[in-house]
Amino acid sequence: MGTRAFFHHREEEQKEERKQSLEMIHQVHTALSTHSCICRMLSLEYNLRREAELLELEQRGQKRTRFGNDTEKMEVELIRICRQLRVRADRKGLRRKVRAKELLELRAARAPLLWIPLRAHGVWENMDVTLACTVLGSPVPQATWYGTASTALPWPGGRDSCRGHRKLLRAQRCSMEDSAEYSVEVKNPYGEAYSFATVLVRKYYGKESGFDSEIYKRSLLAREADFAFPLKPLFAREKEPFTLSCHFSSDLLEHQGGITWFRDGELLQDSEGQELRCQGCEASLTVQCAHKEDEGFYTIRVPSLHGYKEQTTYVFVRDAEALTAGAPGSPLNVRCHDVNRDCLLLSWVAPSDDGGSPILGYLIERCEAGSEQWVQCSAQPVRGCRCPVLGLAEGQTYQFRVRAVNKAGTSHPSRASDPVTTQDASRDKRVTVQIVQILPIPTNVSADEVRDDYVALAWDEPDPRGREPLNYYVEKCLVGSSSWQMVNLETPANSPRFALFGLEKGKSFRFRVRSVNKFGISEPSVPSAPVLAGTQPAPPSPPSQVLAFRDTRTSVVVQWDKPKDGPEPLGYYIYCRETGTEQWQTVNNKPVTGSEFTVPGLQPGKEYVFCVKSVSDAGLSESSPETDPIVVRPAIACPSAPRDFVLLHCGKAEMTIGWKAPKHKGGTKILGYFLDQHEPSEPDWHEVNARPIPRRVCTVSSLQEGHLYQFRARAMNRAGVGAVSEPSDLFRCEEWTMPEPGIPHGKPSRKVAPAEFVCYLLTLPRGFLHYTDRAPRYL
Repeated sequence: MGTRAFFHHREEEQKEERKQSLEMIHQVHTALSTHSCICRMLSLEYNLRREAELLELEQRGQKRTRFGNDTEKMEVELIRICRQLRVRADRKGLRRKVRAKELLELRAARAPLLWIPLRAHGVWENMDVTLACTVLGSPVPQATWYGTASTALPWPGGRDSCRGHRKLLRAQRCSMEDSAEYSVEVKNPYGEAYSFATVLVRKYYGKESGFDSEIYKRSLLAREADFAFPLKPLFAREKEPFTLSCHFSSDLLEHQGGITWFRDGELLQDSEGQELRCQGCEASLTVQCAHKEDEGFYTIRVPSLHGYKEQTTYVFVRDAEALTAGAPGSPLNVRCHDVNRDCLLLSWVAPSDDGGSPILGYLIERCEAGSEQWVQCSAQPVRGCRCPVLGLAEGQTYQFRVRAVNKAGTSHPSRASDPVTTQDASRDKRVTVQIVQILPIPTNVSADEVRDDYVALAWDEPDPRGREPLNYYVEKCLVGSSSWQMVNLETPANSPRFALFGLEKGKSFRFRVRSVNKFGISEPSVPSAPVLAGTQPAPPSPPSQVLAFRDTRTSVVVQWDKPKDGPEPLGYYIYCRETGTEQWQTVNNKPVTGSEFTVPGLQPGKEYVFCVKSVSDAGLSESSPETDPIVVRPAIACPSAPRDFVLLHCGKAEMTIGWKAPKHKGGTKILGYFLDQHEPSEPDWHEVNARPIPRRVCTVSSLQEGHLYQFRARAMNRAGVGAVSEPSDLFRCEEWTMPEPGIPHGKPSRKVAPAEFVCYLLTLPRGFLHYTDRAPRYL
């Protein structure tokens, strides 16, 4: 009985403990408001209950079924309660999020507001303008720009952009047509706003307009296009097209639009054979069919506020491939002179390439206007470079061309001459009277030109003369004979010019002329002075003192002296050959008129020899003496001036000055520098060092503290001492008290001597240091 009472008492105590535990759990459950705390307490209560049951079963040694059903029901109830609490907590959290989102959306919704509206602008022509406004709103408003005509982006070059709350519209190089009222529309789902501004573009008329012309010019100069690359020599071939192009650093401004091209100083225009084009950042000259006349110095000239900018290069036109091997090159510069009713004088320039054998003569061809059929004017080649052309029809338009002939064959035809119309040259100057039965007599008969194969005669028309047309008969007579022979009985001359071919060389002749009209034939004129037939003009003398100098790695400069004897030649041909070879190459196919020429397109490191020939109406001269062999290498010249002086270190009575190397070293290394110093109060510069300094740094001592100093330098190489630099800024001699910077890149600092530190600065990459008026600092 005592044991049973003990267990009964024990059971009652356990029930009391479970009851207190359940009450405590119930109180905690009512106190907690979150789902996590409730689950934690319920789990604790469940564990306590399970432990209590296990302990009771172990003590009693048997299982009581009446407590098992209660425990299962309680567990199910707890699970149901937990589920309800979880659902309730989820609904409260979701409701809280929805209310917060609605509140944020209500707070964020804002119609656009122009915090800073557009402002009016007044600018000068070719200047830039930017319209800007500051907008507030949520979501971010979108901007649309309009002009007077309600078109978006009113400027052709306009660009709109957005920087946060700022709306921008930029336009470059405004024109007078851009003067108008512009507006911006900003819009979002909650509203819209507008702002208006007027842009006035004025034209610059000079100082009287009230505008600072210097500021205006500087603004334009900063935007002026410049040449992006230098023009290089161009090598073309005869009968083929070529294009010479020039590129600019940016688009041309309005005042730079008048680009002009020149060839040997002659202005070039758009024509059927050549086209001038300028588009964007490129200007070009295109020749559809190249001829030797197209060779020469080409210059492009671009207008600028300070005048113009220009570049020049040489265009070479090589000979076309010969019709037969060894044939000469084609003649050039075919021109007509002394045009009359039935004759004219034709001249041309001999080609530079004779094909390896002497030129025997030239064949002349003519073509009537509107026809493409070329007719040979003479049966035999003409030996010189001038020849009269007879038998032309009055009032007809002709073109002429010439071919060169040697023993190998005939060259390509030259470029056709300009069209020329035969006419009576003295018609406007003539005084005519009606004379009946009196026949006028010509006067002043003379030999206008004597050549190896012809004699050109000229005389004056009768003055006064009748209104009837006059023709002329020419008579000749050997000196010492009284027998006169009429030369042109079948074809009387219509003009006061006539050429006789086939005269016996070495014999002297006299000539006289008779005029004829419908009334008859006149008396003969006074005979001319004796003329020696077969006199050939002497060829020009070759140039002298021909020298070749190094220029660049692919070019050589050739200089010569003009011939001292005889008339001045029309120009010069330059020839070159590589040392060790016998074949001469022509450099230019159009004679150059100066006494210096740069020969490009040579092989670097190879050795060449040069010679020059003179050109005249009589043909080519003999070759000049050859130059000494010269190796193609860059020329050695004095260096340009140093630049960008900086103060690297300063003490009480000394300064350490540094500078940059010259842009052009003169083709060889710099051997040293000479430094000068100067005080503003003194008129003269003083030499700092008598011997060249090998480095680009120098310590100047014996200075006065607190004084200002300027410095300049000159570089020296093997060619000599170069130009003096621009003076440096004024540097004050004051001792630097701030600590010197240490070595970069996180290395441990150490005490560095000034000279060693300066040498270290000079080894750093360009742009690494920034120099102030006190000490260098690291960027």
